Amino acid sequence: MIATTLENGPEGQLTKWGDINWRRARKIVKNLRGRIFRAQKLGNYKELLRLQKLIKRSRSNLLLSIRQITQVNAGKQTAGVDKEIIETPQQRVKLANSWERPKAKPARRVYIPKANGKKRPLGIPLRSNRPRRPVRDRVAQAIVKNALEPQWEARFEANSYGFRPGRNCHDAIAQYFTRLCGDYKIKTGKWVKRDKWVLDADIKGFFDNIDHKSIQSATRDDSQVSEWLKAGFVESEKGYSPTEKGTPQGGVISPLLANIGLHGLETHINKCNPKVGVIRYAYDFIVTAKDKESLEKLKIQINQWLSERGLEISEEKTRIIHINGGFDFLGFNLRQYRVKGDDGVLRDKLIIKPQKSKILEFCKKVGATIDSMKMKTPEQVARRIEPLLRGFANYYGGVCSKETFNYINYRVWWYLWRWAKRRHPNKTKKWVKEKYFRLRSPTA
Repeated sequence: MIATTLENGPEGQLTKWGDINWRRARKIVKNLRGRIFRAQKLGNYKELLRLQKLIKRSRSNLLLSIRQITQVNAGKQTAGVDKEIIETPQQRVKLANSWERPKAKPARRVYIPKANGKKRPLGIPLRSNRPRRPVRDRVAQAIVKNALEPQWEARFEANSYGFRPGRNCHDAIAQYFTRLCGDYKIKTGKWVKRDKWVLDADIKGFFDNIDHKSIQSATRDDSQVSEWLKAGFVESEKGYSPTEKGTPQGGVISPLLANIGLHGLETHINKCNPKVGVIRYAYDFIVTAKDKESLEKLKIQINQWLSERGLEISEEKTRIIHINGGFDFLGFNLRQYRVKGDDGVLRDKLIIKPQKSKILEFCKKVGATIDSMKMKTPEQVARRIEPLLRGFANYYGGVCSKETFNYINYRVWWYLWRWAKRRHPNKTKKWVKEKYFRLRSPTA
């Protein structure tokens, strides 16, 4: 452990977790993040480093990080390898009062299956020889993330959308539409051609192969970041292995480090060919152009830029396609169709729809959920599937989804009809329909 002097927060020892003024703590951290952002924008690096040291020692930042990791995050109930969970207010108070910055420890590597049949490695923090919980590693990463994120938000490129505050995949899809929306008419009355060719690129084994030097030099050799990168990992069969490259997936700070490692890609592509468009989401990106030859040249230049960082384009997943053939990205299918305009002339129009494989996967998930609730009441079934349907509708509601929603409506009805008949095997279909599927008036 490394002793840390805390400031900018509640003074003295905490006694009750519920007595913390969260509004004031958020205001302090937000103010520090804003000052870091402005210092980076103004090029005041001395002030930038001073503020980053200050926010790392901020007690408000510590309290908010503990709250984020142990109360807000989806994995708050997931135990570390020592089977311990911080879930009570008393445990959180004890952690805050006894906080010392932990030294980086090796991660235990586990593998989870991917959609293509392969496996993705994830890193789980190991228990230290000294008595501490693995949750300290996650809290420490959340603290450092609050110090580094505003600095890099002031530097990141305009068309980078993955794992950034205030940005999401819908923003990326909107940018795709801008670049590929088809022919459009300008004020002069002329029709202008949009980009027609797409380089749909994917980086091979990004988290396993990213060069440490590129991240360390970008973060000014931050000691904590270097420790996490060099900590190594342990596999049950092979034992301890050092990490000379790559960053473990599953960490709080890993998405930010991924964006830092790929910072500059858009600038490099625009220098090679300023007429193309670039949209990146994490380590997946597309490049749009008006001709195929430009993208073939760019692919070689992109590979050269990536090779300097220990990376390469995945030939298996990367392809150059015409937009009329369509492609899938972030769960959406983007494709141009020939449609007749008001003047009777056929022109290209981009239509964005939900990806077919995602639709079928979602339907299977809803069906499996309903099948697992054979003995539940209708109210319990409705409460269980409602968040699934709402989440799917919110994600795909902004694109052309009418036919998709009608199809899912039918599939859900069929699952519920099968569930209702199974509950009453001795009743007629008419009786089941009257009981569960009778149309009711709004005032009933």
